[in-house]
Amino acid sequence: MAEDVVDVLIIGAGASAAALAFSLAETKMRIVCLEQGGWMKPSDYPSNSRDWESRQFSDFSISPNRRGRVTDYPINDDASPIKVANFNGVGGGTILYAGHYPRFHPSDFRVRSCDGIGEDWPIDYSTLAPFYAENDRMTGVSGLAGDPAYPPKEPVMPPLPLGKSGQRLAAGFNNLGWHWWPSDSAIATQAYDGRDKCINLGACVSGCAQGAKASSDITYWPHAIRAGVEVRTHCRVSEITVDKNDMATGAVYFDEHGQQHHQRAEVVVLACNGVGTPRILLNSVSSRFPDGLANSSGLVGKNLMFHPYASIQGIFDDELDGYAGPGNCIWSQEFYETDEARGYQRGFTFEITRGRGPVMTAFNGMFSGRIPWGADHHAAYRRLFNRITGMVGICEDLPEEHNTVTLDDTLTDTHGIPAPKITYELSDNSRQMLSFAVARGTEVLKAAGAIDVFSEAPIRVGGWHLMGTARMGKDPQRSVVNEWGRSHDVRNLFVCDGSVFVTSAGVNPTCTIQALALYIADAMKQRLANLFD
Repeated sequence: MAEDVVDVLIIGAGASAAALAFSLAETKMRIVCLEQGGWMKPSDYPSNSRDWESRQFSDFSISPNRRGRVTDYPINDDASPIKVANFNGVGGGTILYAGHYPRFHPSDFRVRSCDGIGEDWPIDYSTLAPFYAENDRMTGVSGLAGDPAYPPKEPVMPPLPLGKSGQRLAAGFNNLGWHWWPSDSAIATQAYDGRDKCINLGACVSGCAQGAKASSDITYWPHAIRAGVEVRTHCRVSEITVDKNDMATGAVYFDEHGQQHHQRAEVVVLACNGVGTPRILLNSVSSRFPDGLANSSGLVGKNLMFHPYASIQGIFDDELDGYAGPGNCIWSQEFYETDEARGYQRGFTFEITRGRGPVMTAFNGMFSGRIPWGADHHAAYRRLFNRITGMVGICEDLPEEHNTVTLDDTLTDTHGIPAPKITYELSDNSRQMLSFAVARGTEVLKAAGAIDVFSEAPIRVGGWHLMGTARMGKDPQRSVVNEWGRSHDVRNLFVCDGSVFVTSAGVNPTCTIQALALYIADAMKQRLANLFD
């Protein structure tokens, strides 16, 4: 069934799509967004019930393969030591993220110039600075000005409280003379833009029922919809169509009843994350694009970057916060920039975590052997509950072409669309960085008074950040989109999600993904008269 032509068709309704739609709405163009998931109801979030921890292993798991909702698609990540985490619905991955919200550093945009590795971005920190600031206002970022690790930036709200865990770990950093600072967080510490402040439920990563965590379904989307943007849910896109002039004509999608439609559009924007976007491009084959749409460079789906995560946790004698409060409170970027004496290039951020809930304390305690069966079972549990805190090391992942997203030969979703297949190897550089992060994290915990330390590196289920599979650049032979997100091959096709990342930095990407989306939208608005030239 053919439908009328819209001005802008956005595929995906997560962090980047919401920011871009909001910005473009002022043009008064007709903008339609297709999202394969639905709207989330806060009353459905796990924190509204006593089984909130167990549901993180079922319908609110970070893994689409475990979650298995009708709105999900399967991912073959057997050939990767790090498993993909995502969420399909309005808000995308921000539904289940922790709200840790750092910006990139200036050096992250010029890695080749600084360190002779990777590629430089075609833009720099100063280009994104005004869009970082706009995004902070729209999102409602809590933090503290003056962090020496960054250029000057002003948070919107006061920082999250450090709590017992944050104070204990801050003392450990102080004892070693290492940098730490209250983290930037997309969590409201005051009532903001119709959302209430955080009440320390501690269930951030399974959906914030309070509305304090800034998922894009409750930040950007309400403003965009009021401005006239249409969001169609339960619409799964299979491919982008093109004409004989190599211009995108729209997208084929299945509605919630399994009926196939073709939505025509003057401009198509992909915002489906670093796995979903190459999946659609690679599935959009034709005689003119036999290797997938926008893929003359051969780089669609290549240079996949996760952030390899190291978890370093300590057990303390006295009670701390347990799971109460948002998971993130402070960070350290003591080891962020390259120091070749460490045996690797680039660096990482330590993100402090508070603790674990009662069920996860028991689960991990029994799995590790720290909680035995028998007479000492309850006493051993009491020695762990509310006494564990620590950190994760968010390690920069370097772009390598052999790390890929391709289409699986046999696995499909419920509409017969080929599922993505992940092929990923942990580099020697990442292994060295992970080992270094574990060693330094252990030092911090012991300096803070930990009586025992345990670690995992990399975190096997830690593929939260999906980047680099449709990178931006000025050279069409070395990139998929140009410096403002437009495809080199298809002049009315844009990409605005984490797949355009050239390098991954050593911080969570959501803040930069949304700033980039605002930047790309602004570039489109500035060029409306000659957008396809």
